[in-house]
Amino acid sequence: MTTPLGGRHPDPAFATTLAHGLSVLQTFRHGEPALSNRELSDRTGLSKATISRLTYTLVQRGLLRYDASLRRYRLGTALLSLSYPLLASIKLRQLARPLMTRLANAAGGSASLGMHDGMHMVYLETCRGHDAVAFRPDIGAMLPLLPSAMGRAWLAQADAAQAEPLLEALRRQDPAAWQRNAAGWEQARRDYAQHGYCVAEGEWHADVYAVAVPMRRRVDGQVFVFNCGVPARRLRGGDLRRRIAPRLLTLVARVESMLERQDAA
Repeated sequence: MTTPLGGRHPDPAFATTLAHGLSVLQTFRHGEPALSNRELSDRTGLSKATISRLTYTLVQRGLLRYDASLRRYRLGTALLSLSYPLLASIKLRQLARPLMTRLANAAGGSASLGMHDGMHMVYLETCRGHDAVAFRPDIGAMLPLLPSAMGRAWLAQADAAQAEPLLEALRRQDPAAWQRNAAGWEQARRDYAQHGYCVAEGEWHADVYAVAVPMRRRVDGQVFVFNCGVPARRLRGGDLRRRIAPRLLTLVARVESMLERQDAA
């Protein structure tokens, strides 16, 4: 259940102040590392007085730091210590990394592992091919559900109860983006049903083609998705489906087999 940031949540157990503080942290975006109180207020819809109290508290806790020369706030290093236990607990990253590195080198691109978070996917691990100098995703980076291969793969494997509310929210949130990606999403559903993978050919990054495969086996209750992105200039017609998709399917099957052997040991 969601509610506007400036509004009152219908559930009395909901900690509104905590939610507002988290919304401030989630406002920071790639390419905009420093934000003022006014920018934070505009983006969250919270009053300037509320933002001032929140930024003061977050600075005291090390989750934000104040850049006096810019008179703006940056994310604090305490966030790294908060995220480390989560990353360290996902043993799938270490298990899959050698296979991902091998695929990235063979494809001349990047192999990544991600999971779903709200309206986005989040990268948990990424390996770049030794000669791939273009697109390289970073751990923690978010990518949208609809135009990305990874997002499409997660949506395609999800049941209707999971996928339909998200798809409806995407339609309402940005009708123009929905129209641009509707055909690609329909093709992704067909691809997943027939082949077990989804592709995005320049819809997310114009110069990157990607294929993604979700794990059928859940890990700690989560569905993880592997993808491989390659600069478009390195691909010949049909390469993504003919050469890279089978390799990615094999990688996922091997990872699932390794997990089964671990459980049986």
